[in-house]
Amino acid sequence: MTIQPSIPHISATRIEPIPEWAELERRLISIIDESSLEFADRYTNEDGTLIWRHEWPGMDGSDDPYEGFMNFTMHYIIGGSKELDKVHRKIWDAITWQWTQYGQILNEFDRGYDWMHHGEGLLGFYWFGLANPYVLKDRQRTRNFAALYNGEDKSVDNWDNELKMIRGPISGAAGADHNHTLEGWETHREVLINYLPPFEDLPGVDPYLNQCPWLDDEIYAQIIQKMNERIARGDVPVNLTSTGLMTHAYMYDHDAKHKSWVLDYLKAWEDRTAKNGGIIPDNIGLDGEIGTYNDGKWWGGYYGWRWPHGSMTILEPLLVAGSNAVLLTNGDLSRLNLLRSQLDMLWEMREVINGVIKTPNRHFDTGWRDFRVQNPNNPILLWNISLADEDAQRVERGWVQENEKVSIEGYKQGSARPSHTGAWYQYINGRKPGYPMDILQTNLEAVLFQIERFRKEEWNPYTMDHDRQLNAFANSIHDWQILQPAILEALTQLTLGGPMVSYHGGHLHVAVRYFDPELRRPGLPEDVAALVTSLTSHFVELTLVNTSKTFSRNVIIQSGAFGEHEFLSAIADGCQEVVVGGKHLEISLPALSSIQLKLRVRRFAYDPTYEQPFMPPRHEQDTPLTIIGRTM
Repeated sequence: MTIQPSIPHISATRIEPIPEWAELERRLISIIDESSLEFADRYTNEDGTLIWRHEWPGMDGSDDPYEGFMNFTMHYIIGGSKELDKVHRKIWDAITWQWTQYGQILNEFDRGYDWMHHGEGLLGFYWFGLANPYVLKDRQRTRNFAALYNGEDKSVDNWDNELKMIRGPISGAAGADHNHTLEGWETHREVLINYLPPFEDLPGVDPYLNQCPWLDDEIYAQIIQKMNERIARGDVPVNLTSTGLMTHAYMYDHDAKHKSWVLDYLKAWEDRTAKNGGIIPDNIGLDGEIGTYNDGKWWGGYYGWRWPHGSMTILEPLLVAGSNAVLLTNGDLSRLNLLRSQLDMLWEMREVINGVIKTPNRHFDTGWRDFRVQNPNNPILLWNISLADEDAQRVERGWVQENEKVSIEGYKQGSARPSHTGAWYQYINGRKPGYPMDILQTNLEAVLFQIERFRKEEWNPYTMDHDRQLNAFANSIHDWQILQPAILEALTQLTLGGPMVSYHGGHLHVAVRYFDPELRRPGLPEDVAALVTSLTSHFVELTLVNTSKTFSRNVIIQSGAFGEHEFLSAIADGCQEVVVGGKHLEISLPALSSIQLKLRVRRFAYDPTYEQPFMPPRHEQDTPLTIIGRTM
């Protein structure tokens, strides 16, 4: 293919033996391609629906089947088979139909759940935009979903535009749900028996013990009653995860209303925090006041400071919202200050317990409790957005060696969450040079383990017990997440130069992404391996290798997942600096060649977009971008 004149171009000239990491990377891509298609074929019907139970009660679970297949499209974005994206889209449509029949989805969106779970379920949907921004169904669905929360869909009452608040912890296509029911929470009962009690005044229940008799019908009825009295109405911090949906909409159409919504909603929570003396409150009444239904207490709300996850479901939504706001304001890092303030507030209350620095995780009526070693993930993802020294300090205070461990055990135990963010942080800052080989070998071993596991007869979808609900990992609604082989932590960190996304609804914030100009698709071209070796506020350093012995390859590098950064210049193999002055750079790689690039970057130079370097502008598209329905 002829090199595009509008994109600066550099040719690799160095011919060297293929490094082991490059061969491992290409092997991992290939094995994920093959095993993921086998996995999908084993666990879905011909029409893409899941081989599962015929009835599913309660409000839980529409996010989980989506999560089991969402990595298919992300793998395609990195450089995997296009067939995986096609299969994922077919399964996504089928799951949406199937869970509509179960009664959990209405008009293609969950009828009512919290934004921790909405965020999980939407991740794969967000990645459709990165895969192909001109799919009419994706664009129209995004428009419809955003309308559920910006006030445009008058059939629902999720959003209070005057107070800038989401009107309930449980919301969705059926509006804000202020009436929790016994049936709605039925599927949670066995799972939550090993969680902290949601309230401190349940008769005969120890409020500090990670056990609660949800299976006791009398206690269960009291829990639901207290939920409706105290935590079913008004706004909660976990709702800030909804900013991911509005940011997703903005990157399709650049409509200013989506940007304004994100910034206004984050500002509302900044104001509430200031009013509460610097601590973000976790329950806001429908009147806009703190603790309206909770005796005036700023703690004790749904997914708040106390139950069930403590600070995790406070800090992560602040990270998601702040990161989105930075993206939408071309790099205004002050939008991260709300998260920074809460991390600093917890750090100021640290205690040294048995020689280890720990910070509080929960707030009870008696004060701050449940002191733990600081989890590095949110501070690292914060630093990854800002690349600021002050945020590096937030990462490294309280650092423990356990953060650097590389192990397969989390994957074997069925965890869908990546567990090596700390080790990647050390590597990208030059302190763990062996990490690429360690994580590639670990992920390869994990994929092979997954293949062996899902092929076993005990995981036969036609004979498995789909009714079990013993705990979070044993619950059959999580089977697809536990078994799926598309493990992408190594590929994301090493090729794109960033950590895995915030699992409960974050966008992909990475240094670079790639496009194949010959096949006009996203991802690394066939045979090409990539390794981002260093990341600072001004430079990205990476190596590209063509592992083919016979074919030349071309690859376009984009600065940022959404083209939000600018490449000012490039130095190839230590030679003369070449001016780039844009978001894309094309590299030609002869057979068995490699190139080391030092890219000078101006961060957040452009509006974020899903548009790709070889796609025509929106106004030149022949197909409509939205559909306007009848009004009756």
